[in-house]
Amino acid sequence: MNDVYKTIEKPSEETLFKEKGSKFFGYTFPVLTEGEVKECLEELKKKHHSARHFCYAYQFGIEKIKFRANDDGEPNNSAGLPIYGQIQSFEVTNILIVSVRYFGGTKLGVGGLISAYKTSAQIALEASEILEKTINIEYKLTFNYDLMNAVMRIVKEKKLDIINQKLEENCQYIISVRKKDAASIFEIFENLYKVDIKELET
Repeated sequence: MNDVYKTIEKPSEETLFKEKGSKFFGYTFPVLTEGEVKECLEELKKKHHSARHFCYAYQFGIEKIKFRANDDGEPNNSAGLPIYGQIQSFEVTNILIVSVRYFGGTKLGVGGLISAYKTSAQIALEASEILEKTINIEYKLTFNYDLMNAVMRIVKEKKLDIINQKLEENCQYIISVRKKDAASIFEIFENLYKVDIKELET
């Protein structure tokens, strides 16, 4: 089972590609929501207040993918889709790529624009630190104190991450498990007498 994906954790440095006098400033941002996309675009519009076009593409999700490509006034499919093509080519997700264009006086034509926006996105991605992450599933464990040692033995043996714990009348752990190991880990805890295990929606 393929349970890894690629993404970025921090924005790239600003990159610049020039074509026949036009300047294309490229950026990548880690994003998870449309609200975050909007904030990134607003920041760039403050920074480049005299630029003509803010073309972009984004993709969220690992198994359920959501994406959008925007030409921002350039001819149809000449900017957003070539940028999105690079997201697919580099196989990254939870990312926004923006190419900010300053017109240089010479029209590039649709073919020239497609090539320029593709190159701008590619350079921005090459300037980004792309990380490989695992797809994880979170489980909530609920158990009495007398089972603490048994639970902790499994956690250590299987190298599981405890991402949250509450120790009140009983113990509650939230553990994170790689997707490919999830079914076997679920079974181990389910078979442990008096431990309640539930999968959390992430």
